[in-house]
Amino acid sequence: MKDYLVLDLETQNEFSDVGGRAYPHLLKVSVAGVYSYKNDKFFMIEEKDIHILEEMIKDSALVIGFNTKYFDYLVLQPYLKEVDLSKVPSCDIMEDIANVLGHRLSLDAIAEATLGIKKSGYGLDAIRYFREGKMKELKEYCKDDVKITKEIFDYGRKHKELYYFQKQTKEKLKVPVYWDEYNIDFKNREEKYSNSPEEKTGQKLSELSSFGGQEESNYSLF
Repeated sequence: MKDYLVLDLETQNEFSDVGGRAYPHLLKVSVAGVYSYKNDKFFMIEEKDIHILEEMIKDSALVIGFNTKYFDYLVLQPYLKEVDLSKVPSCDIMEDIANVLGHRLSLDAIAEATLGIKKSGYGLDAIRYFREGKMKELKEYCKDDVKITKEIFDYGRKHKELYYFQKQTKEKLKVPVYWDEYNIDFKNREEKYSNSPEEKTGQKLSELSSFGGQEESNYSLF
């Protein structure tokens, strides 16, 4: 059975460093955070290990994210040798919401109204962590974004709706989503991948994991 992945990545540079928003492919990946439904585990993948992420994507039935099609994929594509991300089955939460409302919402706005939680920081914090060599803080920040994205997706699949606050009135409004069509059910999480990414690359996925599943294991790269 193919995996379902939740993806978020952080960059080494901001748009002002590369000439503006027309050049996301120049931003470069600092770390990519992935949640694997099949493994019930979070993986923190550094730039040098992007080939592992490519194998994970090749083995996936769906990649879930927030603004993935218009940001993450554009940053990530230059690293990939075999995968065309424009052809990967994807659920972009921001795109789905914008298609219904006619305008975009931030991850923070949806998380606060739907789950009662907020992001741990801002994108520029992640760039600063990378430049200061604070990889532990960077991975924790990225993992937090992946976890929030996963929880929003799970809530939407279960309830077929998400929430946001109207800016002027602060009224809590709902937006329908139709993710119940995705059949994510991994009953035997101990089952090994068949022709898995780690078999193809010779590198264990556990070596890339800074955090376990809901119990947060002690795997670490730092």
